[in-house]
Amino acid sequence: MNILLLGGVGDALRLARRLPATAIYSLAGLGKVPGDLACRVRVGGFGGAEGLARFLHDKAIELLLDVTHPYAARISHNAALAARQCGIPCWALRRPGWRPGPGDDWRDVTNWSSLCSALAPFHRPFFTLGREPLEYLQTIPAGQFWTIRQLTPQAPHPRAHIIASRGPFELEQERELFKARRFDVLVSKNSGGQATEAKLQVARELGIPVLMLQRPDLPDVARVFEEMEALYQSLPISIRGS
Repeated sequence: MNILLLGGVGDALRLARRLPATAIYSLAGLGKVPGDLACRVRVGGFGGAEGLARFLHDKAIELLLDVTHPYAARISHNAALAARQCGIPCWALRRPGWRPGPGDDWRDVTNWSSLCSALAPFHRPFFTLGREPLEYLQTIPAGQFWTIRQLTPQAPHPRAHIIASRGPFELEQERELFKARRFDVLVSKNSGGQATEAKLQVARELGIPVLMLQRPDLPDVARVFEEMEALYQSLPISIRGS
């Protein structure tokens, strides 16, 4: 069976390491391309749903696996549409979001505008949204200094500290960062999973509010899985046994 795996999270790489040479692992292009895979690796976009549909047709793909980030709504919608156009199933891994617990002060925000309003009382926010805050460096309000953690190095900025780093992040590592940078609010996506969850525990320990960006709406697909192992075990035995 010819499979196309759309990656973007650690679960996708772990799945790719278990796929045979007939499968294709697709990456958007950010970060390091793994060199230890039996399957083929493709880097770059497809050109929307139409371009992805052409690729599925040209490569005779029989199953599309959407294991992208929970906030990668555009590619998820493109994947669902392209799969329908080609008459093949699309399976998606959608891990559960985090839930606030005792001692948490989570405040939901829906978009950048509502986030900016919620940030107004704070001085040293820690952004863990990826690249998006980089687009707004010139709008940092007076009295605020931002720390932004994302994947790739960026030029220094007088009003922001930019950390180029990839998870997972250990609890003690996060504690040291929060202490050194004196954050007074954490800005996060509700990504779920364990790789970046430690920051939420540190915010809880320090009594720091969390501005949580709500998850986007995602499309209906043939099958949805909450755990990578369940998805893998549902693949044909010919794939798992090769």
